[in-house]
Amino acid sequence: MTARNSEQDADFRGPLDVTRAATAVVDAQDTVIGWSPAAERLLGYPPGEALGRPLAAFLSPAPAHSAPPSSSRLRGNEIRVARHRDGSELTVADAVCPLPGDGAADRVLVMAEMKDLRLWESRLALLHGLATQSPVGLAIYGTDLRLTWCNAAYEQEIGRPFAEFRGLRADELYSEGAFVTKGHPPTLDAVMRHVLETGEPFLDLNFRGRPPSDPGTDHLWSCAYYRLQDADGNVFGVCEDAFDISDRYRAQRRLALLVEAGRAIGTALDVTVTAERITEVAVPEFAATAVVDLSAAVLEGEVPDTGDSAAMSLVRIARRPEADEPDHERAEQEKPGQQFPPLLPHPPVEYVSGSPQDRSLSSGGLVLDDASLVVPLRAGNSVLGLVTFIRGTGSATFDSGEVALADELVARTAVSIDNARRFTRERTASLALQRQLLPQHVPEQSAVDLAYRYLPTDAGTGVGGDWFDVIPLSGTRVGLVVGDVVGHGLQAAATMGRLRTTVRAFAQMDMDPVELLSRLDDLVGQSTEEPWGELGAPGTYAELITGATCLYAVYDPVSRRCAMARAGHLPPAVVGPDGPPSLLDLPAGPPLGLGGLPFESLEVELPAGSLLALFTDGLVEARDRDIDHGLDTLGRVLGDRHASLEDLCDRAVAELLPDGPTADDTALLLVRTRELGTSQVAEWELPAEPVTAGHARELATGQLHHWGLDDLSFATELVVSELVTNAVRYAGGPLRVRLIRDRTLLCEVADTGHTSPNLRHSGEDDEGGRGLFIVAQLVQRWGTRYTRSGKTIWTEQAFPEAG
Repeated sequence: MTARNSEQDADFRGPLDVTRAATAVVDAQDTVIGWSPAAERLLGYPPGEALGRPLAAFLSPAPAHSAPPSSSRLRGNEIRVARHRDGSELTVADAVCPLPGDGAADRVLVMAEMKDLRLWESRLALLHGLATQSPVGLAIYGTDLRLTWCNAAYEQEIGRPFAEFRGLRADELYSEGAFVTKGHPPTLDAVMRHVLETGEPFLDLNFRGRPPSDPGTDHLWSCAYYRLQDADGNVFGVCEDAFDISDRYRAQRRLALLVEAGRAIGTALDVTVTAERITEVAVPEFAATAVVDLSAAVLEGEVPDTGDSAAMSLVRIARRPEADEPDHERAEQEKPGQQFPPLLPHPPVEYVSGSPQDRSLSSGGLVLDDASLVVPLRAGNSVLGLVTFIRGTGSATFDSGEVALADELVARTAVSIDNARRFTRERTASLALQRQLLPQHVPEQSAVDLAYRYLPTDAGTGVGGDWFDVIPLSGTRVGLVVGDVVGHGLQAAATMGRLRTTVRAFAQMDMDPVELLSRLDDLVGQSTEEPWGELGAPGTYAELITGATCLYAVYDPVSRRCAMARAGHLPPAVVGPDGPPSLLDLPAGPPLGLGGLPFESLEVELPAGSLLALFTDGLVEARDRDIDHGLDTLGRVLGDRHASLEDLCDRAVAELLPDGPTADDTALLLVRTRELGTSQVAEWELPAEPVTAGHARELATGQLHHWGLDDLSFATELVVSELVTNAVRYAGGPLRVRLIRDRTLLCEVADTGHTSPNLRHSGEDDEGGRGLFIVAQLVQRWGTRYTRSGKTIWTEQAFPEAG
């Protein structure tokens, strides 16, 4: 658009205005005696051709679209057809003004093309609509920044007649308002002053304030400011147009709140964290205070009783602002009947009858009470708790859109809390499983000092497929076990639990390592052939247990000998009192369940103070590290002879697993060997003769007297006499009797026989068979273990209590 056209478009003078319209002066006979340049431009006739001719030569005598008039005299304000000099016709509007006086000029005729008139009328209608009907508030401020005019929308916003606030400044009308948009002068006066001085308009400035017509509610306007000039270019004011976008802004805020809730809520499988997140999202954008109360059962991973929600036991989980806010603020925000106790770790909460919370629990639905909104946390048919939103004093109550928003926020939170509750229940079950499957407390032993670490890959459940165990055996010996099941998680843990239980059962039978692994291998091989039906995917269980490995070692602190065997497992590391760390050259057997190949054992002497390390491959092997490098690092750590076992465990985990558990579970068992000296052990080799029983009683009684255990002499005499007599009668060969003073008194009788005595009830007419029954009543435990040369019957007696 050219500058000239812009000026014409901005010219609101009417097309029939005498200063710009086509003008003709006629005499009493309607002869043209005057012709303006605008008339020449409109009809194409120069003044020389128009003057002296009748007006009818240019205009039709009758108005357009009407019957011929009774008189052809022009009356004005009519629509006529005009003839252009080129022969074309155009529709014009005319106006006639009579001229006073006695001269020849009788009237002035003003003409304008009809389309220009219609355009001008449209502009007038536009101005009238802006002034009376437009929803956009329009105001004109003079160069002194005082209000000089406003439209009906602005007047309605102020809530008073224009005459009452005319001449006020904008900052006086909105004294507590402020711009939300940044990067411009801070006040209304400063913005208008900048527009007046520079001519630079401001568009889409967001202004927040409270209009005088609605002083209790914050509104947001999108404002524009531009300078006003007259036709000569003189500045006479600044125009402000403002459109109320409060509803749109609230909708955007609600959408943003939902987006923020989706980002923040549900990211942690923790009930407390999830409850705190909704209070962080809601305050202060949505409410002044947000409180979350949950059923105590939810924290334990359980579903609250659906019978009577009103009787539900609630505890306080989260509140924002925190409880250290001023008491007067809490008093203003909380209504009667709402009890918000101080924030303790999950304090119990009770609501009085008739309070919004009580009504919500009773009805199972949301309750809006003045400035409080209570929404139940529902998951399925169960109510998990309540969320209470409270508006501060002076704030508007919750409208229907905000109630729907709160319902949506709480619904999302309820899903996340229910997921966290389910996770809590599963984790509790997993931890209970772990406590049952792994040793939580290893009893003190005379054979070894020990320390251990267990790091499952599945940190969420806390269980995995690796395991270790320390099993007390007869004769103060100890069984050391470490194993690995392929995979991790609950399924691998369940498989591990079966294997660990089986190993403990076999170990209590005093099997040597080769026999124990052989029987375990047979059991695993049979288990892989069991049909599992719908309990799991075909082959899954078989793959787990056939990939299992195990290492079993038995250490005897009396002989300081350690016998061990392994089924596909890494060999143990040993550090002697004086030697360097090394891996024992223990023959490698096949993993459990494969069968077909025998296991081999290794027996070594471990002097007192030797360090033995049993571990799984998760400790020394990783995707970014070769296993040899891991073994070298472990050997370097174990080489520190001055560090305690606990320190060695911590250092091994820190150096080999600096980033925590890897893709495989990890188990580490460190033991430092002890020995039982000659002062604690007495052993005799006796012939298999009838008189041996009496001699054995004398030897045992004398040794007990030497140890100061005379109180055990009577029971020990009976035990030794019965066991030696049975050995002489049924086994034969040389006998060995051994007494060990440890945490209990151990009595052992070894012979060359391979048959074990059985405890039975003797009949009334039986002459024998009561001896072993009497022995079982006198001792804490008894049993049999087999060796290559025969068997050993052993018993344990508790020491008499001091005093």
